[in-house]
Order: sequence, then C-alpha cells, then structure tokens
Amino acid sequence: MNALLELYNGRSVNALAEACEELSSAERVELLNRLLGEPACRQVGIYPIPEGFRLSVVIPVYNEERWIREVIRRVQAVAIPKEIIIVDDCSTDGTRSILRQLESDDIRVVLQPKNKGKGAALREGFRHATGDVVVVQDADLEYDPTEYPRLIQPIIEDRADVVFGSRFIGNGHRVLYYWHYVANRFLTMASNMFTNLNLTDMETCYKVFRREVLQGIRLKSNRFGFEPEITAKVARSRKPSWRVYEIPISYSGRTYEEGKKIGLKDAFNALYCIIRFWMFD
Repeated sequence: MNALLELYNGRSVNALAEACEELSSAERVELLNRLLGEPACRQVGIYPIPEGFRLSVVIPVYNEERWIREVIRRVQAVAIPKEIIIVDDCSTDGTRSILRQLESDDIRVVLQPKNKGKGAALREGFRHATGDVVVVQDADLEYDPTEYPRLIQPIIEDRADVVFGSRFIGNGHRVLYYWHYVANRFLTMASNMFTNLNLTDMETCYKVFRREVLQGIRLKSNRFGFEPEITAKVARSRKPSWRVYEIPISYSGRTYEEGKKIGLKDAFNALYCIIRFWMFD
C-alpha cells in the first residue's frame, strides 16, 4: 500500500493503475480513501461492500436484439457481487437465441410463454431474486449500470430501504421529447399527491429495494403500471414504514426509431394506476 502511495506521489499514474488491478476490492477502497479522503470517496460511491453482499439485477426484455449483449456486458462490468436475472417477455426477434447463448451460472434467463408486459416480467424476476438488494435494469441503453454503487449506497449504509434514481435532479441527460418530460412530471406530481412523497421522478426505471421490501408487496400491474403501483405500495406500508431516497442519475433516452416502447396510452394507464393502487390493493 505504501509503495502505491509513493507511485501516486511520483505521478506514475499508469503504474498506479496497473498495481491497483492486483488489489482486492476492499484494498482499492482503502487506498482511494487514503488518497482522496473518505468524504470525497463517499460522494462518488466509493465505499466498502459488506462481506457476503449480493445484488440481484432484474432485467425485463422484449425485442432488444440490438442492445441486449451490450447491456449485459455493462452490467457484468460493475464490480459488485451480483446475479443477473433476465426475463424475456416472449420476444419475436432474435433476442431469445442471444439469451440462450449468454445464460450461465451468474446469468439466469426466464422465458415468458406469452407477452404480458414489463410489470409481469418484473414480478417473475423478483420471484427468482436471491440477493440482499434488488435493482431494476431496462434492457436498452438509456440507464447506465456504472451508477449501481451510488444507487445502493444509501441501503448499504442503512439510510434507506428503497432508492429511486432521478433523471431530474442532477446529472446530464440526452435532450429528447418535451411532452414526455411534461407527462413524467405530471404523473410524478399526481403520484406525490396521493402518496405524500416528494419524489421528482416516479417513472424512473432505476428503483432499488431491500429484498424484504418486495417480499411484503403483492404486485398486479402487467405493463408500465408497475411504476405507480410499486410507488403507492411502498408509500402505504406502515409496519414497517420504508425509508425512501432519491439519487441523481444520468439518462440517455432513445427515440421511437431506436426502439422506445412507452406511449400515450401508457401515460393514461399510469394515471389510472396512481388512483387505483392508492385507493385499492
């Protein structure tokens, strides 16, 4: 460790990087804490992962032949102990054949017998999750897996039970559809009025849960109604009452030509679900 610090002081950056590759994850965190200071490291999501910790990454997939290999590669590259659970929602392109090739001990593939929607795929994925913490990952390239460390940090540090990644409170994002932005903000405001939460991005993909949170919730929505439903049911829980955090995330939205699937009817359905799942189970 002292030799590494001497390399740093001598500005041998390449040598330092090569030497760091030989360190364990805990040793790298210790080194960075000594170089940068613990507060700076915590700000960027550098902290020790508890021994035995495991993250479950649940990925609902439908016709993502173009992106699926790269998404999985990026998820695998994140240096956190994890399992990847991919639920294919009866894709009709070449996605299923790719998933059969990628399936391994750390990548579990679940094939839905018919197309049911994102919510149904997530229900199935949650049923297979065995990790301490569960994160939802879309199968496109709109959300960046390198942000997992910051997303799970409030849970690991026992400050939160549920974390929402917000596209509207910080990091950069691709400039796209104005009316999508308006719809997102309106649906978030409507959800907040019923749940009494002060979220800025209820419709975000990046939602992170302690596994016991999901075990105590019975989900019903089959399509994009999952987002307001899970938000309402987390907010309604009283025994226990779950602690909710938001973390700023980057966002690289895609166009309809690039495969975006959510549309106007999903916005109206989300509004219906906001009311339905607050008043009824």
